[in-house]
Amino acid sequence: MSPFEKYDLKVPLLQAPMAGVTTPWLAAEVCNAGAIGSLGLGASSPNVARAMVEELRARTAKAFNLNFFVHQPATTDPARERRWIERLSPAFTQYGASPPDGLREIYTSFNEDEAMQALVLEVAPAIVSFHFGVPAEGIVRALRERGILLLASATSPTEAQALQRAGIDVIVAQGIEAGGHRGVFDPAAEDHGLGTFALTRLLTRTIDLPVVAAGAIMDGTGIAAARILGAVAAQLGTAFIACPESAADEAYRANLLGPGSAQTRLTAVISGRPARALPGRFTQPPYTAVEPRDIPDYPIAYDAAKAVHNAARAHGDHTYGAHWAGQGAPLARAMPAAELVRSLADEYTRACVPR
Repeated sequence: MSPFEKYDLKVPLLQAPMAGVTTPWLAAEVCNAGAIGSLGLGASSPNVARAMVEELRARTAKAFNLNFFVHQPATTDPARERRWIERLSPAFTQYGASPPDGLREIYTSFNEDEAMQALVLEVAPAIVSFHFGVPAEGIVRALRERGILLLASATSPTEAQALQRAGIDVIVAQGIEAGGHRGVFDPAAEDHGLGTFALTRLLTRTIDLPVVAAGAIMDGTGIAAARILGAVAAQLGTAFIACPESAADEAYRANLLGPGSAQTRLTAVISGRPARALPGRFTQPPYTAVEPRDIPDYPIAYDAAKAVHNAARAHGDHTYGAHWAGQGAPLARAMPAAELVRSLADEYTRACVPR
């Protein structure tokens, strides 16, 4: 039995959290149309998160998902960070801006953020999901006691097994095709780059938990394929970026719907962790030659990339933006979120009819 059956969904679909892109408006439209809407709160303060949850609840009475990062805290290395700033200095100079004096760890891991933990226990959403690792034992226990369904991303069977031992309810199988940040627990370890197809099937055969397939799924036929592989649902992110309810700016949307959408690339240069992005300055030389050991830890490196982007954007150049997208990006459709969910449901139903 799928853990999502109790939500009476029109289609077995979770809208991916996508911190910085999702909005309460987008998540609510997805929920009201018959799927699971999500808010990515890993980059938000508790006060911002509270306001977003309140707005979402004002827009829908349906179940939704709140997502958080559980990455290992960064190890500060002042010398490496100074060298990184120097490496980026030509970009700042190009736009008449001064490089920052130093870099900060701009996002706090949920495992370390007691204020955010308290907020989540207070608002008690139907679903909470995690990215980048295993939530702490006490957090899992407290959330389960509140009756919250727990999801977490895995990019390998080993990670999925660790999540199962930790008490997670549902595994999100994130294939290498997926847009945005790889959910790898340890970015310094070897990433075998399992695709959505292979990973989903491996997990449905080797772990005793429901699996949600994620990565380059863009239409109802893709959702049906995920179900055939044994997944209880599919998670779609890139498919929702072009919706008018998302927070993506016009440059991001143009990049997604442009000719470069088929040329996504994994890079750690932007944030310090591998992530799949649309073409931009950080996915091209000289940044493609950067050695991983030269990049500051996540999210310290992200502080630098954001500073470069802000300097360029002030001069009308958006090519340093973090335009995350998966390999299915050429299939993106610009339509309202509710209309997209209805289209996905229709496509899914047709794909499930025997021919």
